[in-house]
Amino acid sequence: MLEREWRPPWPIDVRRALAPHRRGHGDPAFQIGRDGTIRRTSFTPDGPGTLSLRESGPAIHAAAWGPGATWLLDGVPDLLGARDVPEEFMPDHPLLRDLIVRSPGLRISRTGRVFEALVPAVLEQKVLGLEAFRAWRYLLRRFGEPAPGAPDMRVPPPPEVWARIPSWEWHRSGAEAVRARTIIGAARVAGRLEADPAERKLRSLPGIGVWTAAEIRQRALGDPDAVSVGDYHLPGIVGWAFTGRKVDDDGMLELLEPYAGHRYRVTRLLESSGAGPPRRGPRLAVRDYRRF
Repeated sequence: MLEREWRPPWPIDVRRALAPHRRGHGDPAFQIGRDGTIRRTSFTPDGPGTLSLRESGPAIHAAAWGPGATWLLDGVPDLLGARDVPEEFMPDHPLLRDLIVRSPGLRISRTGRVFEALVPAVLEQKVLGLEAFRAWRYLLRRFGEPAPGAPDMRVPPPPEVWARIPSWEWHRSGAEAVRARTIIGAARVAGRLEADPAERKLRSLPGIGVWTAAEIRQRALGDPDAVSVGDYHLPGIVGWAFTGRKVDDDGMLELLEPYAGHRYRVTRLLESSGAGPPRRGPRLAVRDYRRF
């Protein structure tokens, strides 16, 4: 085990900063302990590793295990938003100003691992979160190795392992062939994606559209402006917060235009506020591709 202590020069809410990296309850790669300690696994450029983060007064105590331990510890500031510059965001809208005051520790995290953000983003394409999280759990339990220092957790497999997963295992996970092909295709060029994760590069891959590219850039690069266009809920949340009515994607982009450069930050603030239109219709049924 390696350790370090980091004292951020600004308020930080570790749990909220890392929330986008958790893929549902029971995520084998992300756990929150009863004492608030957060553990997260990653397949780093140096190999598998497990990172533990615990708030201790004004300091963040970090510990790491495995071949990737040093890489993970070096990346703690970035993971907790050191490259984020929320001070540059000074909106005039009273709702946003109020949310900023109420969320002083909200910073945009970046993992620096593009392919690891890509896989769950693809699994979440056009399905309910519960379906995607179920597939993620199955695939990590089946093909991820036990996490160093946390054998109850799993490390996401490297690209070459994802590329070799047979079709029947994708089916057992509940992920249909289209999403499986997208992940396998991306795995074969993962090295190039890590070197150049520009949006145009991501969207040049079959099966990667604007929504998926934004979800990847938000988590891997901490892009404060990446908007998840095509999201089922987001236009309704943005429209309701600013106009009191639902809007479509074009309407959402128009409402977010004054905040260019920080549009993802705006959506995070609005989502965290609980704002959104009332839900009057029945919930969508969870599908199970394993039965098809």
